[in-house]
Amino acid sequence: MLLSKTFRSSTLKIAFLYVIVFSGAIFGVLGYVYWSTVTYVDEILDHSIKTETAVLLETFSTAGRGGLISLIDQRSNDKFFDDWVYLLTDASLVYVAGNLKSWPAAQKTDQARFEFIPADWHRDPTAPSLLRATHEVLPDGYHLLLGRRVHDLARFRDKIIVSLAWVAGLFLILAAAAGISTSRRSVSRIEAINATSRKIIETGLRGRVPMRGTGDEWDGLAQNLNSMLERIEDLVESNRQVSDNVAHDLRTPLTRVRGRLERAYNRQLNVDQYHELIGDVIADLDEILRTFSSLLRITQIEARDRKAGFRILDLTGIAREVAELFDPSAEENGLTLQLAASDRVNVIGDRDLLFDATSNLVDNAINHGGCNGPVTLAVAHGDDGAILSVADRGPGIPVEERKNVLRRFYRLEASRNSPGSGLGLSLVAAVANLHGARIEMADNSPGLRIELQFPILDVTATGMPSQEPN
Repeated sequence: MLLSKTFRSSTLKIAFLYVIVFSGAIFGVLGYVYWSTVTYVDEILDHSIKTETAVLLETFSTAGRGGLISLIDQRSNDKFFDDWVYLLTDASLVYVAGNLKSWPAAQKTDQARFEFIPADWHRDPTAPSLLRATHEVLPDGYHLLLGRRVHDLARFRDKIIVSLAWVAGLFLILAAAAGISTSRRSVSRIEAINATSRKIIETGLRGRVPMRGTGDEWDGLAQNLNSMLERIEDLVESNRQVSDNVAHDLRTPLTRVRGRLERAYNRQLNVDQYHELIGDVIADLDEILRTFSSLLRITQIEARDRKAGFRILDLTGIAREVAELFDPSAEENGLTLQLAASDRVNVIGDRDLLFDATSNLVDNAINHGGCNGPVTLAVAHGDDGAILSVADRGPGIPVEERKNVLRRFYRLEASRNSPGSGLGLSLVAAVANLHGARIEMADNSPGLRIELQFPILDVTATGMPSQEPN
């Protein structure tokens, strides 16, 4: 099944397309190598024939016909010239001298260069010899034929052709094997992803794409897909919990509203009682509306609808405003709110969102920090960017619960009976995520310290105004 999918895969088709293209290029290169090699050998052979012809003509010019015949006889008996043929004839093509006894029957005397197989001269007894020859007409009308055996050249050509054919065939086989192997591997990994997808469709988000530990791009893809699945699973679980928590948290105020209205319906009340009842109902409805408003705002922040308002801001100034706002509230709870910030600390962000997030952190610290010490709001430069922290001396949050408190409506058991909707830290988490900041929680010995760690600000790369208009 995997093999059939491999042959149907687009990867294999693309691989074979590249094989064809590269094969054409390889064949072109090999063909050029063959042509240039054979041409070079032919040029060497023609040059040697031309040189020998020049020697013979020079001899005829200086020593006459007798000298030429003597040189031809000498060459014919010299083993160094075994591959050469010489023929000197008169004007009627009658043999005069040389190791070739007759003029080639098929060749005309007006051809300067030609190739032929002689009938009466064989250098190799096992096979006829192919000769490349040149023809010269001497001033006295005699004909001079000079040739050289090219059988070795022919064999050389054949060997080159065979070698190039083997190379081309081996290349095609290796290229096809590589294409099939690569396609099979790709199809195998894709099929693993498809199998995981089908499993997820059938059984839920628990499945994960297997990784082979090779560290290649397929493992990178599998890791990204698994991270995406984990994120989707967290979101689905978070939505389920939100639905449960919304139903649970809204049931109480709605039940109170219904109970009050039912009592008013079943009893006669005076004007003051009606006013009191209406005031209580309005208060309960305001609580419900605040909950939905917080949910809507968190959703908008998570959808990143607020990035258009990002500016370069002074985080110290925002912290100072929050400290002034919550100082009276801290005094009412018997606490002191301390601000630990002096220099300007710049960040890129939305001023209103950062103000709300800081306010939520300070409000939580005041309401849940107990009476054991001050609440400290600090802004500082860190190694990796700006840091905003809020620390208290309260009971703190257990380590195993610190991730959960960032979820919507999640509340610790100790805080179940205190006012609040459990959305404050969820809004802080949404604002931090929008600004690319990390949330870190640590023990304050005693108490809790929450830090927002912002990324390093590159003023030259932002191109943003330095401050929102006041």
